[in-house]
Amino acid sequence: MNADISSAFPLTEMLTFQKEHGEPNSFVILGTTANRKQSLNYGCIVENEQTNEVLHYVEKPGTFVSDIINCGIYLFNQDIFQHIGAVFQKNQQDMLLEEPTNGWHRAEAIRLEQDIFTALAGQGKLYVYKTLSFWSQIKSAGSAIYASRLYLNQYHTTHPERLASNKEGSPKISGNVYIHPTANIDPTALLGPNVSIGTGVTIGAGVRVRESIILHGANLQDHCCVLNSIVGWDSTIGKWARVEGTPSDPNPNDPYAKIDSETLFREGKLTPSITILGCNVTIPSEVIILNSIVLPHKDLNRSFKNQIIL
Repeated sequence: MNADISSAFPLTEMLTFQKEHGEPNSFVILGTTANRKQSLNYGCIVENEQTNEVLHYVEKPGTFVSDIINCGIYLFNQDIFQHIGAVFQKNQQDMLLEEPTNGWHRAEAIRLEQDIFTALAGQGKLYVYKTLSFWSQIKSAGSAIYASRLYLNQYHTTHPERLASNKEGSPKISGNVYIHPTANIDPTALLGPNVSIGTGVTIGAGVRVRESIILHGANLQDHCCVLNSIVGWDSTIGKWARVEGTPSDPNPNDPYAKIDSETLFREGKLTPSITILGCNVTIPSEVIILNSIVLPHKDLNRSFKNQIIL
C-alpha cells in the first residue's frame, strides 16, 4: 500500500473479494469513484462490470478514460514477482538493443502501475474491488486535517468510546474530538468539530480549537483561538492569540470529489492553506498568524499573514 493515503483500509473485504472472484492467483486493486475531471490525476481503471476484471489500466491519462481510480492499496500473492521479473528481463534486453548515448544507459526502474498493471490488464489476472468507504490522498499538509476528519468520522461509527463527550468538569465538545488521556484541558475550553489533541497538551481557560491537530506537549494559553491549523510538538500559543488557516476541502456538493493537491505557490504568492507551526514554536500574546507556515524553533514577536517564516 502507498503511504500517502488515508482510508478505511478494507483489507479483509479485499481478501474475501479475491477468493470469490477469478482464479486463486489473481491480484486485486482497491478502487473508488472520482468525478470525470479529477480522475485524470489518478490511475484509471476500466472494468468488466459483471466480473470486476480490469480490462484496461492507464496512469494519469490525458483524456477521460474511466471514473474508477486506483486507491494505491493492492492484494498480491508471490506470483507478482514473476511478472516483475518478466518486465525486468524485457527492460534489460531493450537496454542492450539501445545505442548508449556518450556511454550512458538510462536508469533501470520498474513502475508498478505503468509497467505491471498495464501489461496485466485484460489477461484475467487483475481485478478491482470498489470501496464505498472513505479514501483520500495526503499530498499536502492541508489534506492531513481533512484526513483527520475522515478518521474521526470513522471512529464515531466504529469506536465511539475513543472520542470525547460532554461531561461535568470537562471541556465543551462539539462534533468529533479525540483527546489523549494525558492532556490537561480547562473545562471552559470549547473543542471541535474535527479536533485531535495529543499527549501532554495543556489548554487554558476559554480556548477555542476547531478543525485542528494539536501535537504532543503543545501549550495553548488562555483565550487563544486555533482554527484550521496544525500545532507542532512543544509549541506555545500566547493568551488571546489567533492562529488560523484556510481549509482546502473537496467540493461538499459533489459526492465523488477528491481533495485537490494545491501547489505551495500560485502566481508568486503563497497559496492560502492551513497554518502550520513546526515544533517548539512560540507565538506571543495578542497576535494573529494567518495562512502561514512557521518552521521549527521560531520565537515570533508579531503578527504574520500568508508567509513562510524561516
